[in-house]
Amino acid sequence: MSKRDKQIFPSVFFIIASLVLFTTTTTNTFYKAIPSAYAQTNAAVLATHLAASSSNAASNTTPNSTEGLQIKKDVKYFDSTSGYLVYPSTATATGATSMKLPAIIMVHEFWGLNDNIRTMANTLAKQAGYVVLAVDLFKGQSTSDPNQASQLVNMASSNPQETVSNLQTAVKYVTSLPFVDSSKIASIGWCFGGGQSLQLALHSEQHPLAATILYYGTPLVTDKQELSKIKWPVLGIFGDYDQANPVPLINSFKAALDADGITNQIQIYKGLGHAFANPSGANYAPQQTADAWQKTLAFLKKYV
Repeated sequence: MSKRDKQIFPSVFFIIASLVLFTTTTTNTFYKAIPSAYAQTNAAVLATHLAASSSNAASNTTPNSTEGLQIKKDVKYFDSTSGYLVYPSTATATGATSMKLPAIIMVHEFWGLNDNIRTMANTLAKQAGYVVLAVDLFKGQSTSDPNQASQLVNMASSNPQETVSNLQTAVKYVTSLPFVDSSKIASIGWCFGGGQSLQLALHSEQHPLAATILYYGTPLVTDKQELSKIKWPVLGIFGDYDQANPVPLINSFKAALDADGITNQIQIYKGLGHAFANPSGANYAPQQTADAWQKTLAFLKKYV
């Protein structure tokens, strides 16, 4: 075990030991947020695991640093809604517009656009060189309280047309950036955000995407006719103990994609429940999360 691993594993074990599981009468599973002083974001864990086996491990740059990135924290992309935009500094270093980069629309969990999602955006931009726009579907609100989070989800779900318009406008916004390749735009989301990543795929007739990624997205769509609107590859990440997405439902989702001839990669991790990639939840599985992230990066590299 490397020195870096010896430093990271004690904090991971402390996090897991400190979590309290919240259950509700809905199909979602909610978790109590851990104190920020001890919280280690998913992105930090991923960056550490990846850096440990790369040349970056020997550098002076910390795995989760923002060096080499351009960050715009309050990008007005939809009405008065602000998103979080991050991209490699090299995209505009020379002022030229000939360097076209792929872009990712990142959709938050039911907690809202919080620091974890912002750090994940940084991680994706830094590790893979993408332009990443983390959208906000909760009109500036985020929370660590599961009851309030449920209310925010209900607010967004009660007006699906506005939510879809938000996502569609996010695609238009990144397309307008001079350093973005408009033919290489993908989406990714977790839980609620995974479901919305799928919804964007179903409402992208005006601007086809290059790929769609959903981590245990809810709700899943299994209607073959609806899914036939997707003309690009889909990556789905799930756990077989997920009550919100039971295995028969996941299998129906894949079967519908296959029937429509949609290229897809569906990964089901054994023994894992909902939100296993969220470090603030009792279901958190760091090893499988790191593996899923490697698969995500490989999928994006292949199709975007």
